[in-house]
Amino acid sequence: MYIIIALVALLFILLVGVVVSKLQGVLKGINKAESTEVDTSGNKVNGAMFIIVLLIGAVAITWSYLHAREFFLPEASSIHGRRTDDLFWFSMGILTIPFIIVNFLIFFFAWKYQHKKDHRATFYPENHRLELIWTIVPAVVMALLVFTGWKAWSDITSDAPRDAEVIEITGKQFNWIARYSGVSDNKLGNYNYKLIDPQNEVGIDLSDENSFDDFTNPSELHIPVNRPVLLKIRARDVLHSVFIPHMRVKMDAVPGMPTKFWFVPDKTTAEMRAELGDPKFDYEIACAEVCGQGHFSMKMRLVVEDEASYKKWCAEQATFLQTYPEYLAKVPENLKAKAMKYVPAEAAAPAAPADSTTSGGGVGTSSSLR
Repeated sequence: MYIIIALVALLFILLVGVVVSKLQGVLKGINKAESTEVDTSGNKVNGAMFIIVLLIGAVAITWSYLHAREFFLPEASSIHGRRTDDLFWFSMGILTIPFIIVNFLIFFFAWKYQHKKDHRATFYPENHRLELIWTIVPAVVMALLVFTGWKAWSDITSDAPRDAEVIEITGKQFNWIARYSGVSDNKLGNYNYKLIDPQNEVGIDLSDENSFDDFTNPSELHIPVNRPVLLKIRARDVLHSVFIPHMRVKMDAVPGMPTKFWFVPDKTTAEMRAELGDPKFDYEIACAEVCGQGHFSMKMRLVVEDEASYKKWCAEQATFLQTYPEYLAKVPENLKAKAMKYVPAEAAAPAAPADSTTSGGGVGTSSSLR
């Protein structure tokens, strides 16, 4: 330890000596007559290099943009998505114009106003009018950009229309689970995280009669075209993020804090396949939040279809009670008659007695998604 301290002290003394010697050289140079001769041998080379870099940069940026266009997403398949794209490209245009002008002038002036003998720069300390212009104009432009973005975001996150199709999507490591509000009432039943088990993966609370016709699907999400769709978003474990790139839909899924996003899809899967010339195209729901080792595989197929096909598909799905009739035992006695409608006939007859969770309507307090 003492050796290290001694070495550090010695290094410090050496550095102090170097600084003192340099300072003495500076002080001696102050007394010398100032020379007006400036070495300009590298000016022309440096000025030319600025122009070369400017030209190469302009070509590279243009090529990069043109080359990347084939990887851009196609036109958005939702109404709000096209509005979002319009705002994006409008903002890009507004910001790109000053970017090009400013960077061109920086490189051009470095060449144009390189040092020349007997040339003196103009002393121009202030111009209040110019300062007001370059302060107020950018402020107004930025305010307009912020306002248009805020207005679009307010519309997108406003309450969904009354006729919206309500679907719950829950993220867990490492897949999505969609829960539909059934075919009878278009109302999602309550949920309770304490009721989650290997079969009831989203904690459906069967003490709420709106849950009786709910059904889940962990492999694909079906939605109707040209109709508002309200996604009620939850997370079961860690942060996830619902991302539907072709619809320009993105919203975080936060444990303990339900979020939502509504949109109107206006291109079916079949129409997108025809538009792109790709018979294998499918919309997909990805996770845009790094959520663990299996994050890369967390995606779900999204099917957009006409209203008739959507209703037919929903009618073909088995409700949660039809899939797991043993959960009839968790339905309160006063609601079992209604629940029988959604239970297979062979399972309804010998209904098991309600367990301790029946009378209380589930464990703990349920959350309503209606």
